[in-house]
Amino acid sequence: MKAPFQKRTLAMAMVLVPLLVLFVYVAVRSGPLAPVPVVLTTVKSASISPSLFGIGTIEARYTYKIGPTFAGRVLSLAVDVGDRVKAGQTLGEMDPVDLDERIRAQSAALKRSQAQLVEAQSRTTFARSQDRRYEELGKANSVSEEVVSTKRQELKIAEAGLTASEEELARLKAEGDALTAQRENLHLKAPVDGLVVVRNAEPGTTVVAGQAVVEVIDPTSLWVNVRFDQIHAQGLAADLPAKIELRSQGGEIQSGHVFRVEPLADAVTEETLGKVVFEKALENLPPLGELAQVTVLLPPLPEGPVVPNAAIQRRNGDVGVWKVSGDELEFVPVRVGVTDLEGRAQVREGVSVGDRVVHYSTKALHDSSSISVVDRLPGVKK
Repeated sequence: MKAPFQKRTLAMAMVLVPLLVLFVYVAVRSGPLAPVPVVLTTVKSASISPSLFGIGTIEARYTYKIGPTFAGRVLSLAVDVGDRVKAGQTLGEMDPVDLDERIRAQSAALKRSQAQLVEAQSRTTFARSQDRRYEELGKANSVSEEVVSTKRQELKIAEAGLTASEEELARLKAEGDALTAQRENLHLKAPVDGLVVVRNAEPGTTVVAGQAVVEVIDPTSLWVNVRFDQIHAQGLAADLPAKIELRSQGGEIQSGHVFRVEPLADAVTEETLGKVVFEKALENLPPLGELAQVTVLLPPLPEGPVVPNAAIQRRNGDVGVWKVSGDELEFVPVRVGVTDLEGRAQVREGVSVGDRVVHYSTKALHDSSSISVVDRLPGVKK
């Protein structure tokens, strides 16, 4: 009985031992105990050019809201949204109602006043000559003093009438000029060469004083109203170069610069506001309000330790890198500074130039991980 049992035991051992060896081999080579393939990089000393990223909207720096200075009804409009206009071009007209008749009446009153002024001038000239004549006769005792006083009084009355006529004529001229200016103001004219972006009323619509009938923008004054996270806005200043990517232009990059940083920030969203202008006027104007991505290039920083962004990991709330010394793997907390567009990060504390750190790994590392250094990760093409 023992021989068959021993044979079965030996047979099972011959099957199980290879399986166990295979299991151990798989566990060590590709299982949880297998070394983790990693790509290493060396901490280098370099100067990086940080950047700020923000989202903004296209706006016009100069917007002209054109409308009447007093309440009235829109008589006609000669332009529509999207039309290009020239400075001084008539865009529309308000209904004058009885203004033309008032101007004609004022013109007639002005002519009558001018005639009265001529008459007053004649009376004054005659009274002045009579006053001189009777003054001489009085000196020769040819007329009484009472007659001389009467002629002197007539001259004063004539001069007072002349002054009143001159003042009345000046008043009527001023009123006439005011009515003419008011009539001219009924013509809604473009103050600059621009583009019509809003048409708020149609002919026949009654509008109040100051209400915009048409809005015109200066297309050469477009800028981007950008919002930057206050945490990363250090160093943001006027005149810094910027790159603007408009959503409607298929990723095409436009050059620009920071025109100004607004002195008032948004306390609700905790963002700093800035105005970024284009270096040259755009041929294809984007619609106002379109979103744009803006990258502001900050001045280069002094040289210091730099690592790729991919090498920075977060472990148990700490930010650090996996440092490799010989065959030992150690997680080293670091203090990270600014980053640049090339995917590099400045390290202020934690590592030194020349240290080797893990750049990429096939899976998350831990203190007891064994690693296998490779030139590139499996399945990743150069």
